[in-house]
Amino acid sequence: MPLAITPYVMSLLALAPPDSPLRRTYLPDTREGCVSPGEFRDPLGEEAHEVANGLIQSYPHKVLLLATRDCACFCRFCTRARTTGTTKCYNSRADPFWWLERRVEIRDVLVSGGDPLTLGDAEVERILRKLRAIPHLQLIRIGTKAPASLPQRITPALVKILKRYPPLWLSLHFTHPAELTPRAATACARLRDAGLPLMNQTVLLRGINDDLDTLRELNEGLLRMGVKPYYLHQGDLAAGTAHLRSTPAKGRAILRAMAGTVSGYAIPLFMRDPPGGGAKTQLPV
Repeated sequence: MPLAITPYVMSLLALAPPDSPLRRTYLPDTREGCVSPGEFRDPLGEEAHEVANGLIQSYPHKVLLLATRDCACFCRFCTRARTTGTTKCYNSRADPFWWLERRVEIRDVLVSGGDPLTLGDAEVERILRKLRAIPHLQLIRIGTKAPASLPQRITPALVKILKRYPPLWLSLHFTHPAELTPRAATACARLRDAGLPLMNQTVLLRGINDDLDTLRELNEGLLRMGVKPYYLHQGDLAAGTAHLRSTPAKGRAILRAMAGTVSGYAIPLFMRDPPGGGAKTQLPV
């Protein structure tokens, strides 16, 4: 996977020690070239579940729309490293909006990528307008790391566009407390003040956030910014990510220790995506 990083994130890394958690999240590691047994190029089997161009259906009633292959920054644990930053064409030629119009059983669309908020305002609005014009779509979600990696992208003009298409939910991706900066807080405040619900999904990462103090600081900090810690993800079996993948036992221990010591709002669900695709499953704690 190529390196992509914003000047904003570089300014954070410049102040961090060489082996800091934030640097390990964003900067390449030679261990990425080592593929461990049981790892996959396409760990979620998305290519096999593609029903239209960039449209993935792994659930009966909801779909994933990959609006772009680009992100402001490429996280080194990315489950879509195989296509991130490339011009790879998907197998299907069908238009995703045409497909969705004819599938009345689909009620929920997650717009992701890449990061859809790296697209220009006009393209973001085009996608939302076409989705909202489909009567049976009840819920539209956007998955984005922009508030953490490029908070300057959350402009008043962009927020005005997002506000036009309710109900619209945003799934954010904060990984470590070092990302909870004043600029990130301002970006989240703009979204929140526009009435947009904000949920966070964090990937459990070895030596980065897989300890009680770090996750407690992260999740309590998110609540102060008006963001609900929603999912703690067990790392996907993406090729070359073994050095970053923590264990389910570690995640369970942390969440058990959090119970009774923090607000229940600060305790996320512990989730995993099974290899090859299919519905997310909640891991017992």
